[in-house]
Amino acid sequence: MNDTDLVLRFAVAIAIGVLLGLERERTKGEVGGAGVRTFALIALSGALSAYLDARLGISWMAPAMFVGLAALVIGMYVMTSMRGDTGITTEVSALMAFLLGLLCEHGELQLAGGIAVAMALLLALKDWLHRLARRIAPADVEATLQFSIISLIVLPLVPDVNYGPPPLDVVNPYRIWLMVVLISALNFISYLLIKVVGPHHGIGIAGLLGGMVSSTAVTLGFSQRSRKDNEDPSALALGIVLAWTVMFFRVVIVTSLINWELGRRVTVAIGLLCVVSIGACYLLWARRQRREHGEVQAGSNPFELHQAIKFGLLFGAVVLIAKAAQVYLGDAGLYFAAAIAGLTDVDAITLAMADLVRADGSALQTAARAIVIAAIANTLTKSVMVTGLGSPELRRITLPISAVLLVTGAAGALLM
Repeated sequence: MNDTDLVLRFAVAIAIGVLLGLERERTKGEVGGAGVRTFALIALSGALSAYLDARLGISWMAPAMFVGLAALVIGMYVMTSMRGDTGITTEVSALMAFLLGLLCEHGELQLAGGIAVAMALLLALKDWLHRLARRIAPADVEATLQFSIISLIVLPLVPDVNYGPPPLDVVNPYRIWLMVVLISALNFISYLLIKVVGPHHGIGIAGLLGGMVSSTAVTLGFSQRSRKDNEDPSALALGIVLAWTVMFFRVVIVTSLINWELGRRVTVAIGLLCVVSIGACYLLWARRQRREHGEVQAGSNPFELHQAIKFGLLFGAVVLIAKAAQVYLGDAGLYFAAAIAGLTDVDAITLAMADLVRADGSALQTAARAIVIAAIANTLTKSVMVTGLGSPELRRITLPISAVLLVTGAAGALLM
């Protein structure tokens, strides 16, 4: 190790201490406590003790200094707890700063820097994390833990074997549950987001967040609301179309996560739908005259077992039906199956098509077109909801947009 490397290692250790100290500095208040200088010195002492061990053979130095630091930290905690502050975040951070200094001297600069940034982020997000914890119910934690155990422990034990008579041997328990994990994880992100920001938002934000959970639920709720007095149909139409837009983006994301080539093929047609829907959202936003508020519910925790099992059964059925339609009815049968499945759920047929392409690469274009047809069918379902449940003014605004979307989607599917 040359002098430049040595200077770099000590400099990174000091920088890590300063980074953590700056965050702690803003929270220590008037009573004082460990701040920028203290954390910088702690990290530097970690790097120095590792240097003395490596260069001078003083192997006891690092453990001794860590024990000494721990004693100081315990003393600090006793003093602060006597004042009523029982938190130990700063004390634990100080011990971590020493260990990160050790890592720096051993040349693990990227690892130490990454851990330091993660620590600083966790420390800075204190208020946000506390709000999240208050909004997460104990039942949510239990459902998440149960699902995590089953996914991480049981999933490797699930047979990765195709069942069914050839050529319909496409039901694979391992693949089905793996897809359930993926969709549940994506839905859980939306679930947490709504829990964090709360249920009440402007109509536009409600449409965006609701579209992550269920664009169908947003369409249903806003359509029914449009019949009430003193509601702005233009604002409600904006929320509905925003939810549809999120659904289009979701289709591309899910497809790309499973099969990149299929996702790239789908992006062309779905991208046209995104462009049209975003343009419609802009026009609706521009014509809004007053702000309205909407409410969007997080719904059930997507990690609840009955939710996951329901989707798994639906996905398995769609996979089997889609394969049977392709084998016995050809591409036309597959498109028909996609349209029927898309009337109620887009995720299941999207994953089924990705699974089909995995087994038969020659079906790439057919699978991509089937996904687009499912998205069109789903849009058609929501257009029918607006027609049957929405006010005349909401229909007047929304139906022309849905007609353009349906035509655009059909054109994109034909041109693929």
